[in-house]
Amino acid sequence: MKENVLDVLMYLFQNYMDNDTDADPDRESIQTELLAAGFPSREIQQAFEWLDGLVDRQVAPLPFNPSSHRIYVDQELARLDVECRGFLLFLEQGGILDPETRELVIDRVMALETDDISLHQLKWIILMVLFNQPGQEEAYAWLEDLVFDDAPGYLH
Repeated sequence: MKENVLDVLMYLFQNYMDNDTDADPDRESIQTELLAAGFPSREIQQAFEWLDGLVDRQVAPLPFNPSSHRIYVDQELARLDVECRGFLLFLEQGGILDPETRELVIDRVMALETDDISLHQLKWIILMVLFNQPGQEEAYAWLEDLVFDDAPGYLH
């Protein structure tokens, strides 16, 4: 089975980030479990780097004009198809994403080494970003319902 970084991230999120247990495993024990689950070590390392980038990147306030529109550069257009861009716009217009969080989502999409992102994968990325943003609990809960209603099941 060909696993990618997003598969590792989704597995981590399902098994660790949204877990209410008191156990706080260290990176090494998580990496050992991921290897045992069959994920390649390169993808595991890239997933940890992606998460580090998410934690390290602070959302910076953007000057915002409600009548402005986000223009995607060619690299973003190649990764995010019309359906994904429309979903981002839908979330922003619905108040789930603000412009700063939208930019963080796009940044995290671009940090993945993949040619394109499906709508299902984008929903997971947005969920991970919202989970790591203080004050986004309501938006996270709304999107969590949407993602898990659509989810075909666990990866492993």
